[in-house]
Amino acid sequence: MKSFSYHAPRSLDEVFDLLDAYGEDAQLIAGGTALVLLMKQGLVQPGHVVSLRSIDDLADVEDGAGLSLGAMLTHRALELAPAVRAYDGSLARAFADVATIRIRSMATLGGNLVHADPAQDPPPMLIALRAEAVLQARDGERRVPLDEFFVDYYETALRPGEVLTRVELPPRPASRRTHYVKFLPRTADDYATVAVATAVDLDADGTVDDARIVLGAAGPTVLRAHAAEDALRGQKLSPELMREAGALARDAADPLYDARGSAAYKKEMVAVWVRRSLERLLQL
Repeated sequence: MKSFSYHAPRSLDEVFDLLDAYGEDAQLIAGGTALVLLMKQGLVQPGHVVSLRSIDDLADVEDGAGLSLGAMLTHRALELAPAVRAYDGSLARAFADVATIRIRSMATLGGNLVHADPAQDPPPMLIALRAEAVLQARDGERRVPLDEFFVDYYETALRPGEVLTRVELPPRPASRRTHYVKFLPRTADDYATVAVATAVDLDADGTVDDARIVLGAAGPTVLRAHAAEDALRGQKLSPELMREAGALARDAADPLYDARGSAAYKKEMVAVWVRRSLERLLQL
């Protein structure tokens, strides 16, 4: 690993000072579970590593009408947080599905999102729940819907000098049903072959008022299956409609061939697991 200078600022103002001073030679670090590996492989070689760990107000959960999650919260803290479980049980499960307890106890929400690996667990469920990323710069903050935050493999909408400080979720309708499934035929701590997050708002008579179907490990970014969502709106969920949604989601997928399966196999698994997720969601 290339030698570097380590900085431990205690406020965001200090972080911005360091980013201004060192520019592209500075790299933010949160839990470090991804960044340290990239540095060991020589893929990232910063001269200055700026830690966010000592900034206390980035590691809290605020629940009110919606839910606000600090970017430095670990996945383990989020899977166990009563406020997260009360807001949406499927979201807590998505955090619990990340790797192992050892990794979850170090890896952070913000680090996960900024790393932008399309196979990670929390992003599909967060997008299904309409989360927004709060991005802070020295001159103010901006909010980006999470489904617009990921722009390509390992690339996000984060601008130079910005820090992801929080993830905010809107009030959750009582009529919403959600489900998250991670298909991994190998070990339990592996990345998903495909992952599916579904969120459906049902009217009193069972008609779908709104729906989100989000795919992980199925393209260069986490993907929304827009055509599948459109097919559900205004309809009552039936076996035929859920199969149709699965087929439309399969057409939206653009996975890579890798050790977890061919692109064709993964597309078929998208169709299967979208249908199963919708079926399971109805049983909740």
